[in-house]
Amino acid sequence: METTVQQQVQDYYGTELRTSQDLKTNACCTDDIPAAHKRILAQLESEVLEKYYGCGVCVPSAVEGLTVLDLGSGSGRDVYLLSKLVGEHGRVIGVDMTEEQLAVANRHVQAHTERFGYARPNVEFRHGYIEDLASAGLADNSVDLVVSNCVLNLSTDKAATYREIFRVLKPGGEMFIADVFSDRRIPETLRQDPVLYGECLSGALYIEDFRRLLRELGIRDYRLTAQRRLSINNADIERQVGNIKFYSMTIRAFKLDLEDQCEDYGQVATYLGTAPDEPHGFTLDDHHFFETGRPVLVCGNTADMLTQTRFAPHFRVLGDKTQHFGLFPCGPAATSPVSAAADAPAASCC
Repeated sequence: METTVQQQVQDYYGTELRTSQDLKTNACCTDDIPAAHKRILAQLESEVLEKYYGCGVCVPSAVEGLTVLDLGSGSGRDVYLLSKLVGEHGRVIGVDMTEEQLAVANRHVQAHTERFGYARPNVEFRHGYIEDLASAGLADNSVDLVVSNCVLNLSTDKAATYREIFRVLKPGGEMFIADVFSDRRIPETLRQDPVLYGECLSGALYIEDFRRLLRELGIRDYRLTAQRRLSINNADIERQVGNIKFYSMTIRAFKLDLEDQCEDYGQVATYLGTAPDEPHGFTLDDHHFFETGRPVLVCGNTADMLTQTRFAPHFRVLGDKTQHFGLFPCGPAATSPVSAAADAPAASCC
């Protein structure tokens, strides 16, 4: 079945969909694009933008100089956005299995290089499968950041895909993805429907199975940064999926040895206001906003996320883990399947 589904997805995005207007649901649409990103997107070639099928914003802050990998890079929209954000000395690699999409992306490398004022391209596009990044030449511990925009749900082997992500990430590196998740496991009959799969619905991972999968890979704490309930807006497809709820969720997780609960060590973090485009405050996740200059009590995991990653230069964190004060009173617990207030699945830990 795996090869069949992959071929169906390739056909759907390579030949059936000509532009984003051909989509049959609203799963692949993006809201709340940051103003700084909009200014860059306005500089991109129209063909790249027309063939964009993302479901969220999967480009985090403070990426200058990084090596970034975009899984399922498609026509290159996010790769070119990142090309500008990482700067001339950064590097962006796009991997996609659809030749038609790669052809679009490759057509515009030189145009964007010149438009951004770079002496040479800082992007490259490789044909490959996200379940096997070694075949695309990605070595262990070789990238700082892995992004993906509404693609991982299309994977026919989710465990292999997430295993590959954390294999290629450097220690302290980050996975930052926007993807479609569900509030329950999808029946096999729906998973075999090529339209539902291509529309990023029937391949969606049940959010609790996502949490369990990351835990098996040693990733015990992930953070939710944004979410929205998908309304689908297609009566026939709504009847097919019935009571299943789908969510576009933006999630970050770091390649760090973290605890599976928010533990209190009396640590305090202060944001210095130095990350690009964030002079007044920094958002780590949906319930951690650091106002510039204001000290904030944080759990041990949050402290590690701020000191053992690229965010370290932008924070002052006081305290260590020599004294433990019990559980930290933080955000939604991993055991809560749905956050009633937001009508959406909860993130892990704090």
